[in-house]
Order: sequence, then C-alpha cells, then structure tokens
Amino acid sequence: MRFTLPIIIVSQFLCTSLWFAGNSIISDLANDLHLEHHFLANLTSSIQLGFIIGTLVFAIFNISDRLSPSLVFFICSLLAGLFNLGMTLKSIQPIEILSFRLLTGFFLAGIYPVGMKIASDYFQVGLGKSLGFLVGALVFGTAFPHLLKIFTIGFPWRYVLYVTTTLSLCGGLSILFFVPDGPYRKFGQKLKFAAFTNAFRNKNFRAASFGYFGHMWELYALWTSIPMILISYNRNYPNLNLNVPLLSFLIIGSGAIACVFSGLFSTRFGARKIATISLFLSCLCCLTSPFFLSSESVVLLIIFLFFWGLVVIADSPMFSTLVAGNAPEDSRGSALTIVNCIGFSITIVSIQLISFFTEKINFQYLYLILAIGPIFGLFALLGRKKEGASL
Repeated sequence: MRFTLPIIIVSQFLCTSLWFAGNSIISDLANDLHLEHHFLANLTSSIQLGFIIGTLVFAIFNISDRLSPSLVFFICSLLAGLFNLGMTLKSIQPIEILSFRLLTGFFLAGIYPVGMKIASDYFQVGLGKSLGFLVGALVFGTAFPHLLKIFTIGFPWRYVLYVTTTLSLCGGLSILFFVPDGPYRKFGQKLKFAAFTNAFRNKNFRAASFGYFGHMWELYALWTSIPMILISYNRNYPNLNLNVPLLSFLIIGSGAIACVFSGLFSTRFGARKIATISLFLSCLCCLTSPFFLSSESVVLLIIFLFFWGLVVIADSPMFSTLVAGNAPEDSRGSALTIVNCIGFSITIVSIQLISFFTEKINFQYLYLILAIGPIFGLFALLGRKKEGASL
C-alpha cells in the first residue's frame, strides 16, 4: 500500500500521454496530408467526444463496478494504445485519423476516471491531496507528447505515436500487476440520469458544478492553443525562432506542479478557497492576454504563459473534490459522471469557437473569449459563502 499511489500516478501519466499525441504532431500531419487550418480543433474535439461517449457507456453498463477496476484500466490502456497506433497506417485519410482519435478518447474513459476510482478505493482520507497528484499526472501526460516531438526530430512523426502507445501499455501493466482492487472498493449503482437533476437541487453541488463548467470552458481550449500562440509569435518575430514543442511541454506540463500544490494547500485552506483563487487568476490571464500576446518582450510573454499554465489547471482537482463532496452519497457516481460529460462537452464548444474566430479576430484578442468560462464559474462560486461539505 505504501507504493500504491505513486504507481497509480505514474501509470496515469504513462497512459494519458495518448491524449495530446495527435496534437503534438499536427504540423507534420498537416504538411503530409495537406490538412486545413481547422483540423487541429477537429482533432482535439474528436478525442474529447470519444471520452464523453466512453464515460457514459462505462457508467451506463457499470463496467468498473462489475469488473475489476485494475483489469478495466489495463484493457483500456491496451485498446487506447492500439487505436492511437492506428494513425500510423500508410495512406491514412483525415476522416480515419479523426475516427482513431475518437476511439482513443473512448478508451481513455477507462483510464483517467477509473484511475481516480482505484485511488478512492485505497484512500478515503485526504482525497483532495490524492486527486491533486492524479490530475497532475494527467497534465504531465498531456504535455509529454510535445517533449517527445523534440526527441524524435529527424524521425518520422509516427515515432511519437509508437512511443506513446508503448508508454500506455507499460502503464496498464503496472496497474494490473502491482495495484489490486482496493480495500474500500464499493459496488456502485447503474447510471441514473435523474440523479443529476436531484443533486442539482443542492445549491452547493450546483455552485461546484457551474464552477467546474467554467473551468473546463477555458482549460482544453488553452492547452490546444499554446502551440498556436507560440507559432503565431514566431511568425510575427521570425528572428526569435522559439522552440515551440519544448515550450509547449514546459508551459502545459508546469500545471502538474500547480495541481500537486493545490491539493496540498486544500488540506489547510479548503478546496473552495483554492478553486476560487485559481479561477480568478486564470480569468485575469484571459482578460489581460491581449497585452502580453502583443508584447515585443518574449521574456514577458513566456512568463505570462507559464503563469497561465499554472493557474488554469490548479483548480481542477479542487472542483473534482467539491463536486464529489456535495453529491448525494447514494447517487454520487451518476452525478459525477454526468457533470464530467457536460464539462468535456463544453470543451468542444470552446475549442471550435476559438478555431472559428482564428481568421476573423487578431490572435492577440482571440483568447478574450476564454474569459466567459471563468467569469461564469466565479459568479457561481462567490454566490455561495459556505462550502456544503467538509473537505
């Protein structure tokens, strides 16, 4: 049990490296297949949609309760990796790429949420801190393909997919062999859509959910946009020649540190306070982004993007903790599933909206759109002066 949480964390990181594997090679894909500029948005939206569908299917059929969660995690790590590998097929067409991304996302639903379930089966005390580490692993895994892109320079873009598939298999095997079902494992009920409406009558649950929705509006749209922001800056200042893959990895990956510290701070200050502060700071980043994105100082830009990368994700484990803590105990699984599905559905809308306005708005003003989510979330959180659960 001593090494259980570290193993889960590492396995989550290895498997979630699949999430943005396609994003990290988009430039090579675009060159090889002559893709249109909006294909990146469609690529990201496909894996998000797959994750949404997968989450609902896994919940409806109660898969992680009927079967061993560790076994489910392993099987999904294998299948997600195989569909990730499908993108390496010769003469692949754009529609096939999007299909493979959707299927990869579908089986990621058996990795990220199931990994959290495995952790909750072992750790009932200090769940917020544990979730901080697990979300941190997701963030680092999401950023990792950008780092792989650097190491595979000079090699075909398919090597990024070979490596991430191998990492996913290693993560699944680690859970299968070293993390058996936890001592606090409980068999949940089948998904009940009415559970969400019942839970939503609770003002604290509603505030936490709205805060989470606002957070999700901003999060994945920003992660998708980080390389595009750096590429645009390179175009405006060609003498700089910024290392886009390295900086993308560092900016997105730095959020893992924020998740860990927000989880630790939550044990002292409470999840709601940490979530509110983080959401406020990320909202401030959205609103001030035109100033920094138009700055001639590359140092100022990089510092700003690093700060934004930290605060945009620091509230994620806090919202997971708040939503879980305020959901009805007898239908918590159903309520959490539907909240997550709505949250990831929102990411598709914001990603597509950013893509739609890319050629219609100067890029320095484009990310003001992302402020809509945090402002909405802050109104929800600040409307509740008191948390509804002891966190």
